Amino acid sequence: MRVISLSVDGIFQAAQRGLFDWLDSQDADVICLQDLRALEYEVEDQEVFQLEGYFAYYFDSGTPHYNGVAIYTRKQPKALIFGLGFSSGVDMEGRYLQIDYEQLSIGSMLAPSATSEMESQEVKIKFFDDLQGHLDKITRKRREFIFCGNWAMAHTPRDVTNPEKNEHESGFLPHERQWLSQVFNQIGYVDAFRKANKDPDEYSWWPSGTINEGEGWRTDMQIVSAPIGHRVEHAAIYKIQQFSTHLPVIVDYDIEL
Repeated sequence: MRVISLSVDGIFQAAQRGLFDWLDSQDADVICLQDLRALEYEVEDQEVFQLEGYFAYYFDSGTPHYNGVAIYTRKQPKALIFGLGFSSGVDMEGRYLQIDYEQLSIGSMLAPSATSEMESQEVKIKFFDDLQGHLDKITRKRREFIFCGNWAMAHTPRDVTNPEKNEHESGFLPHERQWLSQVFNQIGYVDAFRKANKDPDEYSWWPSGTINEGEGWRTDMQIVSAPIGHRVEHAAIYKIQQFSTHLPVIVDYDIEL
């Protein structure tokens, strides 16, 4: 099973840059997109945003040009889940969409970045505290999970071009890195990309908009249940074309839907 994840910085401009032509050539089983910056009705019936052979699902924020996530899948899911049930309601702002199969769930997630007027570091902290509780709770279920998304944070020094310079910046703050360490080391989830690819200088986000210009960050991840971590076969960040400031994260799993 091939899963592709990409934060698109707006689905309209990504499509203009050839995103859907590229996706059509990738033979992916599941495609998770984030940061659509579009409402569902604007994309669901337009041919340019459809992929032949895929079921397409969208979740918007209700606010034009803000957030939005999507999942394209070859196999029709048994259920869709919108949001994560957080008391704050932040997860319902077009941030999380999940498809369920028999024993596997795949989510597309856009975390608060704390860099816009509508997001603060406090909102981001609350979101990830709630998410940590959610991850801890679902580990007791007889179900495996793949969480694809723009996590708005990097984990280790090799995941940021200039770690010393950025240790006081949102996305690489000590408590953010500690949060990811707890998810991996205490709760038991796995960074699927790092399971298969140990190379340094593997960055999925270039704020400059151009690969190898300025600083690179690896903020886009597929974080998976421990048993799925053992079934990662290959992982790569696609760097030949750019559809947004983020790059596609491609992971192949020894799984059949």
